[in-house]
Amino acid sequence: MRAGEARQCREVVRRTTIDWGIPRPPPAFRYVVKHIGFLSFGHWSDSPGSQVRSASDSLLQSIELAVAVEELGADGAYFRVHHFANQLGSPFPLLAAIGARTSRIEIGTAVIDMRYENPLYMAEDAGAADLIAGQRLQLGISRGSPEQVIDGWRYFGYEPSEGADDADMAREHARVFLEVLRGQGFARPNPRPMFPNPPGLLRVEPHSAGLRDRIWWGAGSRETAEWAAGQGMNLQSSTLVANDSAGGAGTPFHVTQAEHIQAFREAWKAAGHQREPRVSVSRSIFPLVDAQDRMYFGGRGDEEDHVGYIDERTQAIFGRSYAAEPDKLIEQLSRDEAIAAADTLLLTVPNQLGVDYNAHVVEGVLKHVAPALGWR
Repeated sequence: MRAGEARQCREVVRRTTIDWGIPRPPPAFRYVVKHIGFLSFGHWSDSPGSQVRSASDSLLQSIELAVAVEELGADGAYFRVHHFANQLGSPFPLLAAIGARTSRIEIGTAVIDMRYENPLYMAEDAGAADLIAGQRLQLGISRGSPEQVIDGWRYFGYEPSEGADDADMAREHARVFLEVLRGQGFARPNPRPMFPNPPGLLRVEPHSAGLRDRIWWGAGSRETAEWAAGQGMNLQSSTLVANDSAGGAGTPFHVTQAEHIQAFREAWKAAGHQREPRVSVSRSIFPLVDAQDRMYFGGRGDEEDHVGYIDERTQAIFGRSYAAEPDKLIEQLSRDEAIAAADTLLLTVPNQLGVDYNAHVVEGVLKHVAPALGWR
């Protein structure tokens, strides 16, 4: 569809909704182009069928997959960070390596657990990786999720301050990180330095201008989405969110997630930020286009959301997966209100099935699904 035709279609939708009170048509008719990338957890194991047998396999295949999806026309390569697990725990060497091998795609995380991070050292690593990548980093950070060990951040040398908890500590680390990324000097220089200093207070180096605007907060609730907006961070929302819909129990996951996005946008506007924010959602989407797809995922499309607890206090809703023939996927995804509200879609990939198959999954969405939904 040409740009002029898309604008005309949106105007028809607007007038129809306003003038005659007819319900808004499904998101497929909104023609919102999406940034489409993949999200990998970077698992490795020696289990039967795994093509990722070691940490080396996971790292090197992550680089190769990023190169492959860039060639296919995708927009991003994102990675989940987990500690004390057979997953990707140290993202910046990986992001820098991908930055050196690619030229166009966004390179990011979804998310880095800030409970484990030294914000100044992180700012140095992030600045270096961003400059290597030509300023293409999109860093998702957050409080993190339940980990493999109890209070793992304590082993990294961090303790919440008196009267605070680990979530407060994560937000404080994030606050310092964001402040340092502004590039303002704060450290008093040594009057007898080893090398000459520039005038004034010193900042951490290397500094990458603009990276501060490319930081995202992984929000799992309406409250944290609103907080992220107030801090001037973009929003990442995954397939797991708090079951806190205004509609109460039984509200579909995608509707709850769309409510979080709306709350974020309203809080962003109220905060008076001058730029437009970015919003991403993640989904497991598998177009069944050949025998291999049907072998792996045929009959496994989870048609329902699931409600459970991620800790003793927090009830969460887990979003469904999508695995079907492309025409059915198009019909199902056209009703997903959260995808419609986002500008970025991250496809969670089964990385242990190897580079070729995961590139095939991404290509299947780009080729067989995205054009019909106006994402391309």
